[in-house]
Amino acid sequence: MSNREKAVQLLNVIDDEKMVYVVGILENLTGFADIPNKETEEAIKEGDEMIQNGTGQRFTGSTEDFFHMLLEE
Repeated sequence: MSNREKAVQLLNVIDDEKMVYVVGILENLTGFADIPNKETEEAIKEGDEMIQNGTGQRFTGSTEDFFHMLLEE
């Protein structure tokens, strides 16, 4: 039995809860984890435009402070 066949056999017995970890490993091994999806590409483009235009708001505090700020709005 080849390694590919063994891998497929093992994939068939992994439950859905653990499959998320397998998918993450496979994405990292194949390089697909580094490919941003459409939503991420749009967010990056929006951020670049905000930097160029000097618009938007920059936050330099902690993540905890940022979430407190969001919850107050």
